[in-house]
Amino acid sequence: MLSAFANSIKIPELRSRILFTLGLIFICRIVSIVPSPGVDVQQLQVAIAESQSRAGGGFMSWIDLFSGGALENFAVGALSIWPYISASIILQLMTAVIPALERLAREGDSGRQKLTQYTRYFTLVICMAQGFALAMSLENPANWGLNREIVHQSGWAFRLMTVLTMTTGTMILMWLGEQITERGIGNGISIVITVNIMSRLPNALSHGLQMFGTGGGGAPFNVFHLIGLLVLSFLVTAGTIMLTQGQRKVPIHTAKRVVGRKVYGGQNTYMPLRVNYSGVMPIIFASPMIAFPTLLIGRVHWGWCQDLYAALQMGEPMYLFVYGLLILFFSYFWVATQFNPLQIADDLKRNSGYVPGIRPGRPTAEFLDKTMTRITLVGAVLLTVIAVIPTILNKQFRVPWLVASFMGGTSLLIVVGVMLDTMRQVESHLLMRHYDGFLKKGRLRGRR
Repeated sequence: MLSAFANSIKIPELRSRILFTLGLIFICRIVSIVPSPGVDVQQLQVAIAESQSRAGGGFMSWIDLFSGGALENFAVGALSIWPYISASIILQLMTAVIPALERLAREGDSGRQKLTQYTRYFTLVICMAQGFALAMSLENPANWGLNREIVHQSGWAFRLMTVLTMTTGTMILMWLGEQITERGIGNGISIVITVNIMSRLPNALSHGLQMFGTGGGGAPFNVFHLIGLLVLSFLVTAGTIMLTQGQRKVPIHTAKRVVGRKVYGGQNTYMPLRVNYSGVMPIIFASPMIAFPTLLIGRVHWGWCQDLYAALQMGEPMYLFVYGLLILFFSYFWVATQFNPLQIADDLKRNSGYVPGIRPGRPTAEFLDKTMTRITLVGAVLLTVIAVIPTILNKQFRVPWLVASFMGGTSLLIVVGVMLDTMRQVESHLLMRHYDGFLKKGRLRGRR
């Protein structure tokens, strides 16, 4: 692996891409540090600390984690890149149900450029809405259980200034992410999120050391807890890698075609069906689907509503049960909207390809649909287990939320997926120039 890192520096093009990516990552971190005026940062940090002490970490703590600490400083990039991701997800779902958008997606580069432009416009609208909602939340902290004065002078001046700064910060991060994708290495938007998550790792390590630090009455955790957490962290990380990389290889045979003096086809390949086809989307969908109804139920002062509100708090058994069901549902929902077995079967038939033992056309589509349904169940169950581990550690074992968030959930899935994807891209650059990569061993034949 060390030789692969050394070889990455030897290739001029790859070296320039890596340095360019690191430079833009530095600018992204500056955007997450430059503060926006009008807020008492100390009071906001105390409010987020109180949110972290609750079961499950709280919604404000969750936003602060994925913004790389920008929220606790009320920085320009407090919204991070999530408005762009939300716009991309919504537009992707609309593409599956709106024929006009589906035709654009099939038009090639010109259609993708138009969809990218629509995504940017939609991102601008979401930024303005979320910026206004953030300003209103900071002006009224009592709505999320805090009796503190966070905003110095509330009013429309503060709201408009917050909307402007938050929108500007997100659009800058979006542009930097696109530049990384085009001229750097890896997927820029995903790298921005990963860097924000990893920036909280030093604080998580500090909280972890405090767990095992000596105090007047002795440490709350002993060496056996430390060994257990290390083993659990290793197993969860290994399971996350297996879930991300796992796939079912469906064999595909292509019939030979003779056109003039040339022979086409006659190859044996396979179609990879990913076990976790939906990625982290089910978790992203499930979290607000359970958070917002719970918030509305809590405002109703009826007896059974208050009991239901208490049962749906993060870490409670009923919350974990409903959360797991939502992840299972959205796993199948994403596959149903994004995976089209009929189109895949038609493309195979058009290219003279077929699955051995399965007739082309509708039987092939039914076979692919049945296979995808089975492997999605395995992936959804594993995804649910990984998603609830941080909440269980925080609620049942009193592990600090910042530490528990790196041992599963959305953050670990994003970090592992982005790192593997970036390593694959670096691997392709190395193999094209006859160097050993990260994931494969053995020198390729060719010029040295």
